[in-house]
Amino acid sequence: YDRKCVFCRIARREEPGTALFPCEYEDLACFRDIKPGAPHHYLVVPVEHMGNCKTLKAEHIPLVKRMMEVGKAVLQRNNFNDLNDTRMGFHWPPFCSISHLHLHVLAPASQMGFLSRLYYRINSYWFIT
Repeated sequence: YDRKCVFCRIARREEPGTALFPCEYEDLACFRDIKPGAPHHYLVVPVEHMGNCKTLKAEHIPLVKRMMEVGKAVLQRNNFNDLNDTRMGFHWPPFCSISHLHLHVLAPASQMGFLSRLYYRINSYWFIT
């Protein structure tokens, strides 16, 4: 836990202004992005502080899969069911503003604006899916 990390505080319900979505895994939290790039834009984070996506190793594959499961479930609970029209990924350092692992879940990808399409471009130099 990093008291200075806003995502740590949000995941532990210490930021009353940020609502968490119900999550089937106790070690993950999901909430809306404060600067949405699509009509549905959520962040899925581990409750325990973990560095950015550069710190991921092979043993983290199950964690990332669970993060994606949570993202899909939140989309479906918010009446978005076309999972082929989604974008999920991580910003590659130094292009991530918060150094706590967080998965971006955006939908519908087809309604993302020009800047969002650029900022969340699939497997670009700055965003990996």
